[in-house]
Amino acid sequence: MISRPNKHCTVELQALPPRIGQVRRIVSAQLRYWNLDPLIDPAALCVTELLTNVHQHAEPDKRCTVEIDLVLDRLTVSVRDHDPRLPRLADPDAGSTHGRGLALIAAVSDSWGVQERHDGGKVVWFSLPVPEPAAGVRQTRDDRTTVTFEQPVPALPPLEEPAFDEPAAARRPAAVLDRSPVRSPVRSAVPG
Repeated sequence: MISRPNKHCTVELQALPPRIGQVRRIVSAQLRYWNLDPLIDPAALCVTELLTNVHQHAEPDKRCTVEIDLVLDRLTVSVRDHDPRLPRLADPDAGSTHGRGLALIAAVSDSWGVQERHDGGKVVWFSLPVPEPAAGVRQTRDDRTTVTFEQPVPALPPLEEPAFDEPAAARRPAAVLDRSPVRSPVRSAVPG
């Protein structure tokens, strides 16, 4: 019997361009880890479109949460933000460089939608069908992953004095130095 339990990954971030690229890589790595390589390109493309919408349109802030859920034969990716305005499919002019994101998601995904949240925000989601695993593969792990991007960590000031007074080789115990396979010949255990 082939079994595919629930799997979940959550990423919290500010939808700024450098973070969008990082989340795209996280989604790709998570799908690779779950052995869902055929879904990497469409999922990464669609989540990039959703995060770009948050970056361009969300008010009052760009904070959002990306959730990836694998339940049985369906992968669902959702982006939750605090803006109550719901996105809508646009009919852009032929020369327009904006307004095609949701149409692209609709074309690439199996289904998509928008849900209003009780706290005034919204969730925009899409789903992709999961290809059948290879015969005889049994997946039984229940994986939950959470990644949070906080404010960047400030750089630590340089040390005013060296952390160690002596070279690294001098700090190693002699027994470790004697066991080096590179520079020590085979030694006899019999005293000579």
